[in-house]
Amino acid sequence: MDSEDEAGPSTSAPVIPSATVSAVVLNNPAVATSAGGGTPKPGVGAGDEDGEGEDEWLPAMADDEYSAQLSWQSESKDNLKVLMDNFSPAQYDRFEAYRRHALPKQAVRKVIQQTTGQQASQPVAQIVAGFAKVFVGEIVEKARAVQARRGDTGPLSPDHLREAYRLYQAETGRVGSARAGRGKRLFVR
Repeated sequence: MDSEDEAGPSTSAPVIPSATVSAVVLNNPAVATSAGGGTPKPGVGAGDEDGEGEDEWLPAMADDEYSAQLSWQSESKDNLKVLMDNFSPAQYDRFEAYRRHALPKQAVRKVIQQTTGQQASQPVAQIVAGFAKVFVGEIVEKARAVQARRGDTGPLSPDHLREAYRLYQAETGRVGSARAGRGKRLFVR
């Protein structure tokens, strides 16, 4: 490290952290060309004098790609709004309950660690929790269909869940630890 770096810059100009400059340049290519007098070069950014800069530039999203993505997101939101407007009150309540509830991330991380023998990061646990939530939703949906087919009323019973899981396996194949010879079976008495 230079003695100039420890004492600060010798000019009276304000010092802007390289991360801030990089963020501005990445988000606005016009700044890079006007400030630097040319096209930015990969691996070279403002504040790289001491060798601690961005290793490479992130690819900028083209305007047409960005507008297409915004259009798709807007369309998705509009479709969800139309769908929600057509829900019956019972459907709306179920949908809101589905959106409000989530599997506890710490419990999911613990299951991942027990299954794989390795620690899972928070984003990985969040992704697994999302897939697990969809799986639980599918099993409950099938269990409700089993309940209706049998003419039962009231809360779901373990028999409904077992039959729903059996139907799920018949449609998609065996899942998880339910494979033959691999650990515990699910929903067994």
